[in-house]
Amino acid sequence: MKKNYVLDTNVLLHDPNALFHFEDNTVVLPIGVIREIDRFKRDLSELGRSARQVSRALDELRGRGKLSDGVRLENGGCLQVVNLPDGIPAGRNGSVDQEILDLALRLRCERPEPCIVVSKDINLRILADAIGVEAQDYETDRVDINELYLGYSELEITTEQMAQIAAGGMVEYLGEPRPPNEYLLLRDLADPNHTLLGRLDPDARHILPLIPAPRELAAIRPKNKEQHFAIDALLDERIRLVTIIGKAGTGKTLLAVAAGLYATVERKLYRKLLVSRPTMPMGKDIGYLPGTVEEKLNPWMQPIFDALDLLTSERKDSRANAELLDPEHGQIAIEPLTFIRGRSIHHQFMIVDEAQNLTPLEVKTIITRVGYGAKIVLTGDIYQIDNPYVDSTSNGLSKAVNQFRPYGLAAHICLRKGVRSELAELAANIL
Repeated sequence: MKKNYVLDTNVLLHDPNALFHFEDNTVVLPIGVIREIDRFKRDLSELGRSARQVSRALDELRGRGKLSDGVRLENGGCLQVVNLPDGIPAGRNGSVDQEILDLALRLRCERPEPCIVVSKDINLRILADAIGVEAQDYETDRVDINELYLGYSELEITTEQMAQIAAGGMVEYLGEPRPPNEYLLLRDLADPNHTLLGRLDPDARHILPLIPAPRELAAIRPKNKEQHFAIDALLDERIRLVTIIGKAGTGKTLLAVAAGLYATVERKLYRKLLVSRPTMPMGKDIGYLPGTVEEKLNPWMQPIFDALDLLTSERKDSRANAELLDPEHGQIAIEPLTFIRGRSIHHQFMIVDEAQNLTPLEVKTIITRVGYGAKIVLTGDIYQIDNPYVDSTSNGLSKAVNQFRPYGLAAHICLRKGVRSELAELAANIL
């Protein structure tokens, strides 16, 4: 049976193509949602970009017929923009949420097909359910969290193969199909207590030894097998996208920054180390803070500065360390993601920290900025999300892990064990 889907503004801002993802059903937009899209389209962030894309799509559809009457979509569905009739206020008390609920109630009474409110807003879904209207989250881009790829598994091989890998060689892989660049805990068939760490190559045809952590990373020697895996992925030049997921204190940011610093400053494989993160405040927004733009951004970027301080403190030349962060000629740049859109980033080692707060569209925008000779690392904790419109299964980091799994240019690691301190590990587990 066909259905009527009433969309909230946040669905369109999350995915501008959502208009076309409801198959042969009717997509209904209240006039209040159009007004909200109009307010957002002047924004310079990804929300503004999404709003402008939605506006262009609606204008194109308007050329095919009256939106108020409904316009047929190529997938067989229909799009309709509805204004509540006279006598029914459009959003009582100025609330678009209330307008959505009023429209859903009206459609439920007027049309034989089921009416469903679709929103990323949990509270709106609760309110809809309370008045007897079915409500759903927008789940087109969701990833089953229980099936999220860990990036590694176990494999039993012969003693001869173990010796070959331990000597720095590689062996042919003839087992069940596995994703490229999957990391392996290798066990000796003759002695299960004898183990090695390895990785499938980008073609998933051979088992390779891991790249050892160089002595220049002495300050952050890997403390568990997952960190060994992460160091290998970060240092292998054939891998151009690395995703690292881990709870607080597992070392994901520090490992990424250390590897980027080593590849850029020591090995000179990249022209610059570019570190960025979304500005998701846990209180008042950036405009509330005093000072210049750089001074306003310092609270968001402080974790990056902390990591760099630890790593550069191992370098004895303090003057050289200061030159690394020189705004014009330094090899390290720290920027908010707001400034990334529209750029082409070539020959740089780029780290996006706190990527769990990004939508799938934002992650797509960021990765498509990567040019020749560049490498990008996405790090984050999918259980520590500050963005109200994404969760552990719908954020851009989870989607990137899932979508890039079959490709040899990408590798993923899930860090499980905290290494910051015994107290930090306990707090991450019990609080």
